[in-house]
Amino acid sequence: MQQVRNSALVSHSSNHAKQEIIMEEIEYVFDEFENYTYASEYFQQELELEERSRLGPAQWISLVLYSLAFVLGVPGNAIVIWFTGFKWEKTVATLWFLNLAVADFVFLLFLPLYISYVAMNFHWPFGTWLCKANSFIALLNMFASVFFLTVISLDRYVHLIHPVFSQRHRTLRNALCAIGIIWLVAGLIAGPALYFRETLEHNNHTICYNNFHQSDDSIVLMRHHALTWIKFVLGYLLPLLTMIICYSLLALQVKRRAALTSSRHFWTILAVVLAFIICWTPFHLFSIWELSIHHSSAYHHVLQAGLPISTGLAFFNSCLNPLLYVLISKKFQARFQASVAELLKHTLREVSWSGTVSEQYKHSETKNLCLLEIMQ
Repeated sequence: MQQVRNSALVSHSSNHAKQEIIMEEIEYVFDEFENYTYASEYFQQELELEERSRLGPAQWISLVLYSLAFVLGVPGNAIVIWFTGFKWEKTVATLWFLNLAVADFVFLLFLPLYISYVAMNFHWPFGTWLCKANSFIALLNMFASVFFLTVISLDRYVHLIHPVFSQRHRTLRNALCAIGIIWLVAGLIAGPALYFRETLEHNNHTICYNNFHQSDDSIVLMRHHALTWIKFVLGYLLPLLTMIICYSLLALQVKRRAALTSSRHFWTILAVVLAFIICWTPFHLFSIWELSIHHSSAYHHVLQAGLPISTGLAFFNSCLNPLLYVLISKKFQARFQASVAELLKHTLREVSWSGTVSEQYKHSETKNLCLLEIMQ
């Protein structure tokens, strides 16, 4: 009996010790969050877990940007998907626009989850698997969107400046291979979200965050640095340099050929590059700046306010893409106008036909009534 009692005491002490260890780990995680984490769930920034009674101005501004991106971007990208995927013949250009629109469209479809997350004061009620899946899908489509913007700039340059090379190698088969590679690379870059993203509950408040490591600060620092710099180099620096070089050479070449057409083309290209810079530069600068929080909390409040707003600007680029990149392609514009005209013509024809049938039916009914009265 004494042995059973001793084993029970040992078991109780063991369970108590486990609970203490778990509580210490939770407290450690929360202490770490207070030092260097912020609200930017999609792009591997985590939530700063101070208890707040209401949303601050930065969060309200970010919510407005998220909502605008969703309201404007979903129908805009859906229209591009409808025409390029179902109404037009498949060409290299339409494949680029189709996949760009798909990446932006899927990205924006999951945006309401993040809007709810911010609106509920950064409380994640959707579970661990959706935390992982949401982050992975968002990162996958974010990188795919940026990569397709880069490929479109390269394709425009090669097609207009090197027509012989373009005619030989710019084929649907090669385009499909490039599309597959883009989605694969984007998936590999987004893959860590499936491993690192977790949920943590504290005082009835659940967050979706990156758990880089439970206790080793050096591993946390190394992984945070690696993912941030990979995101910056592959998702911003190389695409930006590629677009600037391709569009600069393209603008110079067009200017030599025709000054009249170069003006419109130049301003369209300038708008595309400026939109990319304005939307993505603040986010990546704040992401790199956030790395300093591992060593000092001097700019804690600046980052806490800046990261949500810069993330909102990055989201907003997904609703600008359908407008800006359609403007570059004259063929795209001509096809779009022709498709809209054909759709309106078909709709009016159906309305006119149904109206004519209705009138004929009414006339026939009236005629039959008159005959019945005469017969009576």
